[in-house]
Amino acid sequence: MGEYIIPRQAFCNRYVTICDPEDKHRILGHPVCIKDEKYERNEFMFNFCIVIGVEVDKTPYEAVIRRLASTFTEMEIQNQFLSQDDLSTSKDRRSIAALIEIIKEDLNNYNECMIPVGKFINCHVKFLYLSIEDDANTINMKLFPIHKHPPSVKSWHVPISKMKFTEIMDDTWDLTMKKVIAQIDGIKDVRRIAHDADVALDLTKIALQHLLYYDSILMLDLFLFSNIYAPAPEMNDFLTDKDCMQDECSNYVYINGPRLPKFYLCRLFTSLCTSRTVKEWLKMHLDQGFPVLNYVDVRRFIQFGVIKGLIYRVHKYAVSSQYLASLVTGQSIKIEGGDMLQNYTDGCHCFDQITAEKNIGDAKIMDQLRRFPKGDVEIIYR
Repeated sequence: MGEYIIPRQAFCNRYVTICDPEDKHRILGHPVCIKDEKYERNEFMFNFCIVIGVEVDKTPYEAVIRRLASTFTEMEIQNQFLSQDDLSTSKDRRSIAALIEIIKEDLNNYNECMIPVGKFINCHVKFLYLSIEDDANTINMKLFPIHKHPPSVKSWHVPISKMKFTEIMDDTWDLTMKKVIAQIDGIKDVRRIAHDADVALDLTKIALQHLLYYDSILMLDLFLFSNIYAPAPEMNDFLTDKDCMQDECSNYVYINGPRLPKFYLCRLFTSLCTSRTVKEWLKMHLDQGFPVLNYVDVRRFIQFGVIKGLIYRVHKYAVSSQYLASLVTGQSIKIEGGDMLQNYTDGCHCFDQITAEKNIGDAKIMDQLRRFPKGDVEIIYR
């Protein structure tokens, strides 16, 4: 493993990572080789490494390693900071070791460091005394969290805020962002937010994607009583009341003052199924003597289940045999009765998208699909 820490020249001047033999730690380095006749062997090599657990994301540390390499390379070229003859003295060895120790401590404790460095006349682990006879270099480094690129924002999605923006927003915020945030209420879809904020739809999507990137919001499906939901395997966590989830749900969904026994929440969740819309689910409980709407905010109830992963959405799609055949052959056709929805009948456009883009509800969509030739359109759920 040592041959990769102080490696052959082929590995120098590039970012290198290696795991220890037990595969518990990862060593990140950027070995440097400076060629110059002033050195005894016409070259000087060094490498500063960071050690992390193999399970830790190494991406944020790459910039730090590269910065260490470039900074000390420049300091070595300027004044032979690392290779100077008097490094043989214990005092100077402590100086460099202490500098590295301070960098490590600051990165661990504060995720950043800003350390002025010149020629040390004295140094120990906690304090740095700098020579006033030399211009100072400064080591500036910061660990930035690396976020995954957020998924695309669709016009039929509904943003839910995860923080109180009013407490952190100030006059320096982008005006478009402020207008979009003001319309986020957990009910409006992206299309309606753009309309009410008087912001172009594309700009609204970009603003929301920024908020997604920084994990400030999450996106849910448009809530409609024609939606279908079904329990996910994680429902068992709710039934066993893991992390007091049932109390959390009660606080979030109950209305009009009553606090029903937790059994009712379990009953409501487990009675959702792939063959029943929310409207049909409500009617079933009403017929059984339990008027859900008198006690539960159904929208918040469904949102809670989706956010916690207890239930999943079953989407509805329309598939036209004629339209699929035209896509396969590449021949453009016009299907009788399909003027409005023909391009949505390839099985890839859910009813939510049709609702948002055509501004029509589930019943109107079904009415339009009935105008296609008999037997041509099938509805699939997935």
